[in-house]
Amino acid sequence: MSTAVNIIVGSHVWVEDTAQAWIEGLVTKIKEKEVEVQIGDGKTVAANLSKVYPKDMEAPAGGVDDMTKLSYLHEPGVLQNLRTRYELNEIYTYTGNILIAINPFQKLPHLYDTHMMQQYKGTPFGELSPHVFAIADTSYRAMVNEGKSNSILVSGESGAGKTETTKMLMRFLAYLGGRKATEGRTVEQQVLESNPVLEAFGNAKTVRNNNSSRFGKFVEIQFDKHGRISGAAIRTYLLERSRVCQVNDPERNYHCFYLLCAAPPEEIEKYKLGSPQSFHYLNQSKCFELVGVNDGLEYLATRRAMDIVGISKKEQEAIFRVTAAILHLGNIAFAKGKEVDSSVLKDDQAEFHLKMAAELLMCDPIALQDALCKRVMITPEEVIKRSLDPLSASFSRDGLAKTIYCRLFDWLVNKINVSIGQDATSKSLIGVLDIYGFESFTNNSFEQFCINFTNEKLQQHFNQHVFKGEQEEYKKEAIDWSYIEFVDNQDVLDLLEKKPGGIIALLDEACMFPKSTHETFSNKLYQTFKNHKRFIKPKLSRTDFTIAHYAGEVQYQSDQFLDKNKDYVVPEHQDLLSISKCSFVAGLFPPVAEESSKSSKFSSIGSRFKLQLQQLMETLNATEPHYVRCVKPNNKLKPAIFENINIMQQLRCGGVLEAIRISCAGYPTRRAFFEFINRFGILAPETLAGSNFDEKTVCAKILEKMGLSGFQIGKTKVFLRAGQMAELDARRAEVLGSAAAIIQRRIRTHIAHKQATALRKASICLQCVCRGRNACKKFEELKRIAAAIKIEKHVRKWRAWVAYTRLWASVLAVQTCLRAIEARKRFRHRKETKAAINIQTEWRCHKNSAYYKKLKRGSIVTQCRWRGIIAKRELKSLKKAALETGALKEAKDKLEKQLEELTWRLQLEKRLRTDLEEAKAQDLIKFQNSLEAMQKKLDEANAMAVKEREAARKAIDEAPAVVEEKEIVIEDTKKIETLNEQIDDLKAKWQSEKKRADELEECCEERRKKLEETVKKGVQLQESMSRLEEKLNNLESENKVFRQQAVSMAPNKFLSGRSKSIIQRTHSGTLIGDKKSSMVLDPRSPSASQRDLSELDDKPQKSLDVKQIENQELLLKCIAQHLGFAGNRPIAACIIYKCLLQWRSFEVEKTSVFDRIIQTIGNAVEKRQYNNDVLAYWLSNASTLLLLLQCTLKASGSASGNGPQRRRSSAALFGRMTSSLQGTPHMVELSFANGSLSNGVEGFTKVEAKYPALLFKQQLTAYVEKIYGMIRDNLKKEISPLLGMCIQAPRISRASLVKGSSRSASSTAQQTVIAHWQGIVKGLGSFLNILKTNHVPPFLVRKVFTQIFSFVNVQLFNSLLLRRECCSFSNGEYVKAGLAEMEHWCYNATDEYAGSAWDELKHIRQAIAFLVIHQKPKKTLNEISRDLCPILSIQQLYRISTMYWDDKYGTQSVSADVISSMRVLINEESNVASNSFLLDDDSSIPFSVDDISKSMDQIQISDIEPPPLIRENSGFSFLLPRVEKNVCTEEV
Repeated sequence: MSTAVNIIVGSHVWVEDTAQAWIEGLVTKIKEKEVEVQIGDGKTVAANLSKVYPKDMEAPAGGVDDMTKLSYLHEPGVLQNLRTRYELNEIYTYTGNILIAINPFQKLPHLYDTHMMQQYKGTPFGELSPHVFAIADTSYRAMVNEGKSNSILVSGESGAGKTETTKMLMRFLAYLGGRKATEGRTVEQQVLESNPVLEAFGNAKTVRNNNSSRFGKFVEIQFDKHGRISGAAIRTYLLERSRVCQVNDPERNYHCFYLLCAAPPEEIEKYKLGSPQSFHYLNQSKCFELVGVNDGLEYLATRRAMDIVGISKKEQEAIFRVTAAILHLGNIAFAKGKEVDSSVLKDDQAEFHLKMAAELLMCDPIALQDALCKRVMITPEEVIKRSLDPLSASFSRDGLAKTIYCRLFDWLVNKINVSIGQDATSKSLIGVLDIYGFESFTNNSFEQFCINFTNEKLQQHFNQHVFKGEQEEYKKEAIDWSYIEFVDNQDVLDLLEKKPGGIIALLDEACMFPKSTHETFSNKLYQTFKNHKRFIKPKLSRTDFTIAHYAGEVQYQSDQFLDKNKDYVVPEHQDLLSISKCSFVAGLFPPVAEESSKSSKFSSIGSRFKLQLQQLMETLNATEPHYVRCVKPNNKLKPAIFENINIMQQLRCGGVLEAIRISCAGYPTRRAFFEFINRFGILAPETLAGSNFDEKTVCAKILEKMGLSGFQIGKTKVFLRAGQMAELDARRAEVLGSAAAIIQRRIRTHIAHKQATALRKASICLQCVCRGRNACKKFEELKRIAAAIKIEKHVRKWRAWVAYTRLWASVLAVQTCLRAIEARKRFRHRKETKAAINIQTEWRCHKNSAYYKKLKRGSIVTQCRWRGIIAKRELKSLKKAALETGALKEAKDKLEKQLEELTWRLQLEKRLRTDLEEAKAQDLIKFQNSLEAMQKKLDEANAMAVKEREAARKAIDEAPAVVEEKEIVIEDTKKIETLNEQIDDLKAKWQSEKKRADELEECCEERRKKLEETVKKGVQLQESMSRLEEKLNNLESENKVFRQQAVSMAPNKFLSGRSKSIIQRTHSGTLIGDKKSSMVLDPRSPSASQRDLSELDDKPQKSLDVKQIENQELLLKCIAQHLGFAGNRPIAACIIYKCLLQWRSFEVEKTSVFDRIIQTIGNAVEKRQYNNDVLAYWLSNASTLLLLLQCTLKASGSASGNGPQRRRSSAALFGRMTSSLQGTPHMVELSFANGSLSNGVEGFTKVEAKYPALLFKQQLTAYVEKIYGMIRDNLKKEISPLLGMCIQAPRISRASLVKGSSRSASSTAQQTVIAHWQGIVKGLGSFLNILKTNHVPPFLVRKVFTQIFSFVNVQLFNSLLLRRECCSFSNGEYVKAGLAEMEHWCYNATDEYAGSAWDELKHIRQAIAFLVIHQKPKKTLNEISRDLCPILSIQQLYRISTMYWDDKYGTQSVSADVISSMRVLINEESNVASNSFLLDDDSSIPFSVDDISKSMDQIQISDIEPPPLIRENSGFSFLLPRVEKNVCTEEV
């Protein structure tokens, strides 16, 4: 693999070490074939040059995921790569198509969760990081695509994790090909749940593993033609029989014995058991318990597993009864009998265990004792019974125990297979082989011989498979490989199994002779194979022999080979147990026919195992194999410990190094043309001239220039022989060394020139300093003089400023006092002036008031005198007329009547006032209910008082004149005066009553205002209470509707027209609501109601239903078409809403119009579910209609009942129809006077919706969510293929990478790089245009793009964490450019439609920012986790840091301290909670109905034009918009 040419002084190499296998060192001296190497601790080690291997100093820091990618494919390189990946918790590594799995001895749940299975499902092999899921997926895809069966071979030593790996394989295969459960459980579940049963009876504690499988297992998983699991079968191989009777310290027997001893007390009492220390088969070792394992709980878990597998309670009892019997058999001890060579029971304890064993096996105790202590020999003459000595009896007892246990284990396996079931029609299967690895102990017996024989067989199969893989690789690359020879181990297999001279054949021959011993068998082997190169005779032993296996030499002890190879049942044992009263025990030992017993007296375990192995190899040869090699990193079974020696031995035993040797026999080093040129282009730089060159030609020229031979160039790779890669590296190191020498020479010249220049500058600088020093001294002197002058100037200035300040303060104080005095004088003058003005004002007012009063008195006196003159004149005329008495009497009577009338009116007014006061006092308590009546009474009283005042005033004005007339002429003047006085009294009383009424009126007015305010507050509270109660009722009704949906029947398919309102038309064809034509059906108009009743009686009910059905059919036919939009309002939604509201469909308790509308929408969506234009159109209509329903509907009392009720009688039906025809309901208050809804949505009041309407609302809500989800998923499917190409940058200019050029690429290359990102942006833009064209609410558009950007974030981020080639610097720049395109699109889309979509890309943005940041080793963990990537978890940062590689500048990732700190935090977090570092995609619906109603504006639907299909139909004339006509009313 390497030659002396490759190693030079200064090379980094690997040197063999006894403690660490291989250690790193530096070559310091080479002398012929000896080399001196300086290792890490400063010591110098001498080694042979042929045993020193070069180290790849340019290997990635995190190792490579495939060993074939190593530059030097040798043992130390493989070991170092595994160690590097193990320290990063990368436990899986490929070697070609072989998977190496190192047991981490800790839980890594993120590697096996559902996210990881989704990532590896259907992914090509090698695209993602190595994983056991990739092996399973590859085998499954090969089986499905090619129709050929596959197999997965899992091997490794005890404790390497074979069983857990097998479980993971089974789990992933069940995930890929799972089928529906049959009888409660699937086949894969039954296979997995059979593990506890098989582990209880087939696993035991060994030195290396606490749960070691002591048998091999091959699980066949059968698949049908659709790739679903249809059946399974389990095969077992070579159960360790001897462990039943013989256990070495500190190991344990099989688990089932200890579980039974820890069973519940009633079980222990039933089987007469005790502690494990009391049984011979268990107390041979001092280990009785396992740390962290409770045998009692494990016993119960095993019983439950038996229930699941299908083992009945009766069979379980029989199984554990047989197990207890084996324990009791082991305690049967023997002693010498009275006769020669005879044996008897040793003591009473042995007799007790004999009886218990017989009782549990349900056989005769005496017969059992005879079967153990005696043998029957049949001769032609007679039957002879021969006694056995105690030692032979013990051997007989142990043989019976081993036979019973083996039969019991075989029965369990057969029972599990029967329970799982096999598919006889299946033609494809995947087999999973979980078998022990190569074993080499201090003492190796027959079991190790069989195990190593199995591994030799599997190794031959493995070599052939690797050879085949190499052939396919060479054929694929079209290179010549005919001369390559590969290693084969057929000679070892011939030594072991060849007939008639193989070891197994000789062992069977020795077992057939009664007098053969292990000494004679060993001598036979020595004589037969003395010249065989694989067979070695030890020098210090006469019975041991050594075989040189592929993994090393193993020395076997032949002491017990003959006994362990014999597989026959003692006839006495067979006869005894076949007639057992227990059917289960008798079934384990079925009777054997005499012919078969005579023909097969001897049965060999080796021959039977050889036959089983041959069948297994035939099965494996018929399948496509896949290999998983499990490795145990240390014997302490603890995490983070890597033992080199132990792992190298396991790699040898597992055949991994053999596979490497096979690869080295051909072309172990393979490099793609681009990688080869990138690394070795400096050896021939002239071949890289120009930007366009043939990579294959350049590689050939480089190799020819270096003078190498034996290499081959394929189609895409360069194939190098062993050692050629090291030679090229040596040449490359020489070129780099010479270049470094030139650079050093130039640097030294530059440094010397720089020093000379610096010296000259220093001398000049020194001169300048001296001159400057002198100048500074002079300058200091001048500066001191100037400073003194300046100080004197400032002192004088300060003194003058102080004097000025004092003077200024004094002047300012004087000015302040003078201004204050002047201001006080002006204030006093203004105050006096104002007082004088006020006095003058009051005086003038008093003077004018006195003059006015004087003038008023004068005018009154003048009027009185003038009236007196006029009265005297009239008196003179009256005296003349007073001569007649009749006239005076009439005047007197008239005046008395007037006086009585006035008196009555005054009393009436007084009484009315008193009654009014009492009514007001009473009405104050009940003022809220009688305020209007009281106001009316008050108005009437005021009007009456005004009239009375006018009448009294007239009477008072007329009264004096009359009195004066009567004073002279008539004698009754005194009486008139008294009447006048009474009138004055009444007038005074009236004035007092008036004042009192005014005061009461003012008091009432104040109280009325207070009551009005209180009433207003009460009304407001009542309104708020009613709104809250209404909302609560709506919520309760909707909840009850939800509960009824689960149990309610399907909606009625027929129309319930009788429960709908009927739209009547007049004879002239005008609408009912036309106010001008006076055809409004007023409920108070008797003529209208009588006419309606007569019309309803004339029309039959059936015609009304038919008409309604026709209108519904026409509506459904209309909305099935694309009606478009009126402005930004969808026509279909508005038409549906107006029709349902006009037909009063929301108020009926049974109707099918809602179901038919939903069915129409559903058909339109399902037919075009991938057409985003159609989906956007229906999303706009459905959301608009849902908004209209949300604004209109409220739950009613009937909706919270038990669904639709029964129809009422026909009379009640027609009565309700008549009432519906007489006018619109008061709760809706909609006007159809102009043929449309006059108010729009803004003016709606709530309609009490019944059950069908509420159900329709919920169904419409579900369709809004469904259409939203379909639109979102369509866009995800559209951009998903582009996302896979957007995460990794395409290679556009390899020459620039090779030369290290930093020039920018051409515009065409740039367009090629971001073409995929532009495709995503273009798809988003076209999708946004579709949503805008269909007027989808911006709220829903924002939600769609928010979830789409979240999906992009999850896909890109998960791909970044799973693919190492994506975690590079150049790829980060590529993704960053693509994200800039996305940000530019969000800016152009505006916040109205994009919203917070850009924020959803936070994970990938921060991850990319981390990739492209410079100087990563200088960053601390705090800066990374808090400042740079605060949203990323420690696991995610650890994953990116370990996978990062700089393909542009060659810089390193974060420092080792940061990596170790991350690892500590990950371990702490794993103890608390095990979270995956991958992200989840949220596919939920992120909004509710309330969110839609709050986000959308109110809609005006009154001016919507109906479509042509229904415009001419008279049944839809209410949809036609008309001009409003005002109706003028006149007041009479």
